[in-house]
Amino acid sequence: MSRRVVITGMGAITPLGTGVEKFWKGIKENKLGISFIDMFDTSRTGVKIAGIVRDFNEEDYYGVEGCFDKKEARHMDKFTKYAVVAAHEALTDAGTNFGDIDPYRVGVLVGSGIGGIDLTLSEYTKYLEKGPGRMSAFYIPMMISNMAAGTISMKTGFRGANFDITTACATGTHSIGEAFRKIKDGYLDACLAGGTESTGVEFTFGGFSNMKALTKSDDLTRASIPFDKERSGFVLGEGSAVLVLEEYEHAKARGAKIYAEVAGYGATCDGYHMTSPMPGGDAAAKGMELAIEEAGLKPEDIDYINAHGTSTGLNDKYETAAIKKALGDHAKTVKISSTKSMTGHLLGAAGAVEAVVCAKSIQEGFIHATVGYKVPDEECDLDYCGSGNIEQEVNAALSNSLGFGGHNATLCFKRVKD
Repeated sequence: MSRRVVITGMGAITPLGTGVEKFWKGIKENKLGISFIDMFDTSRTGVKIAGIVRDFNEEDYYGVEGCFDKKEARHMDKFTKYAVVAAHEALTDAGTNFGDIDPYRVGVLVGSGIGGIDLTLSEYTKYLEKGPGRMSAFYIPMMISNMAAGTISMKTGFRGANFDITTACATGTHSIGEAFRKIKDGYLDACLAGGTESTGVEFTFGGFSNMKALTKSDDLTRASIPFDKERSGFVLGEGSAVLVLEEYEHAKARGAKIYAEVAGYGATCDGYHMTSPMPGGDAAAKGMELAIEEAGLKPEDIDYINAHGTSTGLNDKYETAAIKKALGDHAKTVKISSTKSMTGHLLGAAGAVEAVVCAKSIQEGFIHATVGYKVPDEECDLDYCGSGNIEQEVNAALSNSLGFGGHNATLCFKRVKD
């Protein structure tokens, strides 16, 4: 069995705003969602800038069907709240609760890279100061990264495949890819898929800073600058995005709005290093090739690549090499940009947020710039849309995610024409 899979609803919470409409408006206006850290004293880590969600007010969702009340919110970590609200927006956008489908055929695949790390810090502090007896009885079920997917299921009644994929920065993309496969192969008829992350505590920044992954720039316009020769590390961010994936014939029969088709998925592993991508990008290239092949396309059919584009020295260099391997001569003409130039790196949520961008790019015929790109790098010599936004028809797009541990994931999206 092989069935077509389409995107019929989307929800997002990002440093550019809560809700897809506000997020996409910020993308089109090339706004910077990154800002100066004010949650803690930055002098100890030296990291001054982050992609912080500024406009999420949980009280706005108290009592909203499908979200949570005040009591429930006390027993949810922020990464779960983000996911629940993004899922609620996605279903609202899709215009259905899939009441006509057996609940065991509707799944939830929403992952998180690090789960409740802020809660872990606060509970560990309590443990040190007051002993284990004073730790919250809800600590474990609030912290574990699968609780976002589990809670969404409790709110929606969807009882199909439900799990948390954790592949670091590739989490969101793998979640969507695996949901796509489950619908394509007939195991599900619909699925909520995406990623979520909350990172706004000094503890998280300390860990990433000590491994030399984060930029210490104090210039908002030159902090997250993927593919730029002066890049100095990524900007750590947070947020969530959840997409409604649905079997095409079911979506068509109910008259659903369709953003794009999920047509291909490639998943590979470098098998090389804990944090560094494979030199030359062979495994990442293979992931792109697999996604293009599954979509029934050729490299020259790809109009746009939403790159992983983290603004780190090795990622951008080797991702460029991977694109060249996968696309051959077409690599020189395909349009490439990095959403992280505006949002920072949302870790487990990044791939899902960037899938939203690809779907909207196809829907509107719009490719956003890599904002802040100024200084060309001879080792990153492709078209990263550094000169500004581009309005052109996008019939096929790739979205790349490359996670610590060597986890590579690529999704191929197509315009639905029939």
